[in-house]
Amino acid sequence: MYWVFACASTFGTGFLYLIGAIPAGKALGLPLWLAALCAWLGYSSGGLAAFILSAEKQAWLMGKLKIDPHAEHPHFIVRVWRRFGLPALGLLAPVTIGPQAGALLAMALGARKWPVIAAISLGALPAVVIFASLVALGVKLTK
Repeated sequence: MYWVFACASTFGTGFLYLIGAIPAGKALGLPLWLAALCAWLGYSSGGLAAFILSAEKQAWLMGKLKIDPHAEHPHFIVRVWRRFGLPALGLLAPVTIGPQAGALLAMALGARKWPVIAAISLGALPAVVIFASLVALGVKLTK
């Protein structure tokens, strides 16, 4: 029964903070592969959650995160989007703005729903593999 709590905690941490989710799952006693899987599923569901929100809540969250895709001096991630598109956003979101803000930004810039969900989910896989490998080697990821 303890592993259910550990999986749920790792999932919840991955929903908000992928970098810390895998070490947290490992610290809770999960095997590394299960900690990585739970973290990835949590992260992917974070991107999906942005689409479930109503349009008013999406606008509120965009304002709260201070994401303005039409600003004169755009945020780093908006410049990446303009230059490299959705695949780059999917790869950078795990270590920069997270899945919710990444999905909202992509929607604000006119991307379609399913490609964004795929890019957010698949873009996190390299980060999950790298973080899991670092945890397996005993590298400290957070302070």
